[in-house]
Amino acid sequence: MILLTILTGFILALAMVPLGKYFRGDRSIYLSIVPLSLFVFFLAQIPIISAGSIIFETHQWVPSLNVNADFKLDGLSLLFALLITGIGTLIFIYASAYLKNHNLIDRFYGYLSLFMAAMLGMVLSDNVLLLFLFWELTSISSFFLIGFNNDNADSRKSAITALSITGLGGFFLLVGVILISQIGNSYSISQLIASSELITSHRLYPVILFFIFMGAFTKSAQFPFHFWLPNAMKAPTPVSAYLHSATMVKAGIFLLARFTPVLGNTVEWSTTLMIVGAITMLYAGIHSLFRTDLKAVLAYSTIAALGILVFLLGLGTDAALIAMSTFIVVHALYKASLFMIVGIIDHETGTRNLTRLRGLKKMLFPVYVAGTLAALSSAGLPLTIGFIGKDLIYEATLKATANIALYITIAAFITNTCLVTAGFLAGIRPFTGKLSSNLKDVRLPSKLFWIPPLLLSILGFVFGIFPGILGEILISFVVKSMANVSVPFELKLWHGFNIVLVISLITLALGTIIYNILTPSEKKVRFLQNFNSISPEFIYANGTRLMLYLSTQYTNVMHNGYLRSYVIKIILFTEALLIYQLIAGGPINIDYSLLSEITLFEAATVLFLITGVVITLFTKSRLTAVVGTSVVGYALCLLFMIYSAPDLAITQFTIDTLVVVLFVLVMFNLPPFIKFVDLNGRVIIRDAIVSISFGFIMSLIALRVLQVPTSKEVSEFYGTFAYTLAKGKNVVNVILVDFRGMDTMFEIIVLSISAIGVYSLIKLRLAASEKE
Repeated sequence: MILLTILTGFILALAMVPLGKYFRGDRSIYLSIVPLSLFVFFLAQIPIISAGSIIFETHQWVPSLNVNADFKLDGLSLLFALLITGIGTLIFIYASAYLKNHNLIDRFYGYLSLFMAAMLGMVLSDNVLLLFLFWELTSISSFFLIGFNNDNADSRKSAITALSITGLGGFFLLVGVILISQIGNSYSISQLIASSELITSHRLYPVILFFIFMGAFTKSAQFPFHFWLPNAMKAPTPVSAYLHSATMVKAGIFLLARFTPVLGNTVEWSTTLMIVGAITMLYAGIHSLFRTDLKAVLAYSTIAALGILVFLLGLGTDAALIAMSTFIVVHALYKASLFMIVGIIDHETGTRNLTRLRGLKKMLFPVYVAGTLAALSSAGLPLTIGFIGKDLIYEATLKATANIALYITIAAFITNTCLVTAGFLAGIRPFTGKLSSNLKDVRLPSKLFWIPPLLLSILGFVFGIFPGILGEILISFVVKSMANVSVPFELKLWHGFNIVLVISLITLALGTIIYNILTPSEKKVRFLQNFNSISPEFIYANGTRLMLYLSTQYTNVMHNGYLRSYVIKIILFTEALLIYQLIAGGPINIDYSLLSEITLFEAATVLFLITGVVITLFTKSRLTAVVGTSVVGYALCLLFMIYSAPDLAITQFTIDTLVVVLFVLVMFNLPPFIKFVDLNGRVIIRDAIVSISFGFIMSLIALRVLQVPTSKEVSEFYGTFAYTLAKGKNVVNVILVDFRGMDTMFEIIVLSISAIGVYSLIKLRLAASEKE
């Protein structure tokens, strides 16, 4: 059943190809039935998970390697599945209004369904290879979503940047999960948990951590890989609201949470996550206050929230895991709502610039209500789930070891204060103050626009007033999935008057003060641009330019379009490998007793061969060169005959004859001979040296072979089983057709492709202006 939920999204994505035209305009809202049905299904699993059970599902995948398609539904995967499908349902509804008049809305829903299915597959996977497969699918599908407006250069650039950063992390992740599975002797995550001590004590453990962290940090926009996320704001707002609140950017968080029982509880794990998370949340939190673009404010505040989650995972205590699990829900609810609200503002006013947006309260009152509720939850106002989330964060930092508790609490305080201000900037600032004259024509849009964010904002208060519902049925089991043991706790609206409450109220007050005295301006943005030369994005851009330059130089040297250049490079590389092999093999001792006498017939055949080579080298006629090469081929056929290989000789005779005929036929259709390269003396000398060197090296290799004891195992195998297994008496034919049938098939394919290419060139007719 779990597999079916994943396949449902893929089926919907595929169905958009032939049926998409029927779901354009108003009918696109019907597509939200799919994520809604999946959401209801996962809701129905809550009683099972709340009873302490874990649902496993296994399907054969690659039985020869003992790799199965394993799926697991526990507290952690259920939480993410509910976010993916629940918020996904609202995004499907919201997008039906946001992109109502877009002529490619069906394509958008296809990409969105593909992404939803990939995310579900990732969080439900209990096999590391399967998890990686879905991980990469999220990167690919997000590339299509971020670059959906592909006629916009900035949109294309943002999509490529996101794919390159997250794709790079994917390569590291693949190496990491393979190392883990090899050390733990299993591809099952559940079984790897039992091998945790073996993995963490292994000498490659630091290497594994590096690879896993690279995958998680790039996906979840941790410093210094964070810059792809603000750039991805070029995507349509439904994409930002879905990918950058509850799904894609939290994929890295899920990965770290899922591998916490396997790789966690070590100094290396905790220290790295705490340092990276702290740097990310402070850097992004402060940056969010300097932005004037509403989506940029939300992007940087999202990065700060992701930094908090990584920081809490690094802290690793029971209190930290409780806070992290709760904050995932907190952030998903208010951030998805704020993104959709910003999308409404942008859609109706044509701008996201905070310096131009004021006084929209009357025209967009329901949107204002949704924005205010979401901002208050973001700020951590009492009676909101955000208040409980911030309390839990401070409780976790204060309960840390004494030598770091003060410092990490200060870091959390600064970050949360910035998030309070950022939430007010995005959710309240555009609606307050005096209405700008250019915004007087703004009208309230369709209910499909503002109902989804309003529902999420209201949920922030519902869970805030009744937090026990969330804690008892879900959060406790999320924590159990990471701690691998039951952790008793209770989410409560009121924890009493204590230091945690005081810090929370100070955070709210200070964030509000900063909001009231902070005036968004382009001057602040320009101030930040003074530091661009040391920013990770600048370094990445310079690295990209350097790579492009080196690639261009490499292409100009190695792929200059001349066949002569390709051939000589291949030969030189082959010579280098052969010389290394000769040197590594030691001195060559020639046993002349193994060499037979040279007969007159052999000498004459070799003389013919040399004559053919000379003719080919010095003729200025193509046809004569073809004749010369045919003489070389026939001479080799005679040598095969002399050394008792008549079947090979007959095959070679046939092929040589056919090739000569084909060459002659082609020659008649080629243009007059053109010297593309001036064959001066130095070129001839160079080619002669390379050719003679190759011949000399091959001669030494042939003499070296005489020193190697002959192994007859392979030939005896073919001789023994050619008839019994393949029912053929001609051993050579049996080898080509049966034992090495795949090789022969691909050789035929290559020859067929070459023949098609030659035929195309023969038939190609170019105008005089197109010829070079």
